[in-house]
Amino acid sequence: MSCGTLAKGLLDLEVARARLIAAAEPVQGEELVALEQAAGRVLARDLRARLDMPGIDNSAMDGYALRAAELSDAGLPVVLRVPAGAGVETLPEGGCARIFTGAPVPEGADCVVPQERVRLDEAGRVHVVGEAKLGANIRRRGEEYREGDPLLAAGCTLNAAALALLASQGIAEVPVLPRFRVALISTGDELIEPGEPFAPGRVYDSNRVMLKALLEQADCVVLDLGVIADDPAALRKAFVAARDGADLVVCTGGVSVGEEDHVRPVLEELGGLWFHGVAIKPGKPFAFGYLDNGSPEGVPLIGLPGNPVASLVGWHLLARPFVQGCQGRTVEALQQYRVRAGFSRRGSPGRRELLRVTLDWQGEGPLALLAGGQGSHMLHAASQAHGYLMMAADTDVEEGHEYPYLPAGQFVD
Repeated sequence: MSCGTLAKGLLDLEVARARLIAAAEPVQGEELVALEQAAGRVLARDLRARLDMPGIDNSAMDGYALRAAELSDAGLPVVLRVPAGAGVETLPEGGCARIFTGAPVPEGADCVVPQERVRLDEAGRVHVVGEAKLGANIRRRGEEYREGDPLLAAGCTLNAAALALLASQGIAEVPVLPRFRVALISTGDELIEPGEPFAPGRVYDSNRVMLKALLEQADCVVLDLGVIADDPAALRKAFVAARDGADLVVCTGGVSVGEEDHVRPVLEELGGLWFHGVAIKPGKPFAFGYLDNGSPEGVPLIGLPGNPVASLVGWHLLARPFVQGCQGRTVEALQQYRVRAGFSRRGSPGRRELLRVTLDWQGEGPLALLAGGQGSHMLHAASQAHGYLMMAADTDVEEGHEYPYLPAGQFVD
């Protein structure tokens, strides 16, 4: 997909994203955690099955286990009753077994007939309505996997289904990677905390609340260092403390090039920036570099813009994949598909634009509508959006035409 003509000195989104993913170094080490405490953690090494699954031939439903060849107009007597959890029995010739879902199939039986397809006569003998197929409704031992087969791969996130899989193998403790530690800093003389009295010229710090929530949802340990004033000495002290206590430093605000934007010169003094500026709107002032701590590269630092929607877009498209890589997770490609625009809009010169949109499904296909005001300071549209309509630089939106759409669900941890 063409991104148009880039603004001078800015990295293309794909280039910046690829550099960040390549730079991500997974955390080292391993720790054992109880299965019930492992949700959201990252598996440290490959696991293999300890048991066959299923462990025995068992019934897929409530019904009757029998030998298909023994069916006749005379019917079959019920000679066994097999509930789930029972031992394996042998089915006597000329009879059938009442069986329940998950119960072991008696030796000799070659199919299970659902109870809905069975008629019992006055003598209690079983008559099957329709055909009884060999092997029907029997879950065979080891049909899902055998002992020693690959179970889960290192780097997978332990979600509810993965935890259930481990529990089905009797696994009580799981080897996981250490949790990634992120120091979070907001910068700006104008910032005040929610709950403090408002005054003209002051701004409530929404970025830190938002980023802390996003980092915690991503299963990071967050070291919240609060709001730091636009003062080089205070910033230097905060960055040194963050560098010494975390695996990554994330700061928001002060990374532009204004006279009161002191973050960039302090970062260059303490380490250095790999790049500063990405050709996206909002999110252009995104910065990435390292704080020197005596190692060849130091502690990585991500500088996000001060405008809250720009900070959110920077997290979704750039910071999040870097964090995932550092956590040892697999970083997936961006999910996108084309949808029709239900509006027209002038394009952004030199930068790819991420429009916050909702999808209207009342017509033949999804129709993208603006979720509200598109200013980088306007959180309401971001809070309502279903995803982003991603426009190439210098490209106008024409109503009825199709454009790439990035669903917001892919950014939810």
